[in-house]
Amino acid sequence: MSALNNQKTNFQNRLSLVSSVSEKTQVTQIRLRIHIPKCYLQAPVISQLISTYGLVVNITKAMLQPNAERCFDIELRGTVPQISSGLAYLESLNLRIVGKPNADGDSWFY
Repeated sequence: MSALNNQKTNFQNRLSLVSSVSEKTQVTQIRLRIHIPKCYLQAPVISQLISTYGLVVNITKAMLQPNAERCFDIELRGTVPQISSGLAYLESLNLRIVGKPNADGDSWFY
């Protein structure tokens, strides 16, 4: 039951980050740095954001070392529900996610 409450709280926290967005259909973006551990090196983590959640993904920086954790700076563009679902997916994988200020200056970050 505690895990369910934590999950609900995490979802509510994500939505509170986008309070300045008035409509759920308005397209917005978020900038993140995600750290993908070695156990996911063969998994299509970033492509799932595109195919499953309908997000536009722009990789602005990648730090790739053989057989080591990968680090990506990415911009996600989509509606608030799409971005929230994509973030929930990344969190479900227990990836380390670091928010970055938005390049467009709308101050929305994770």
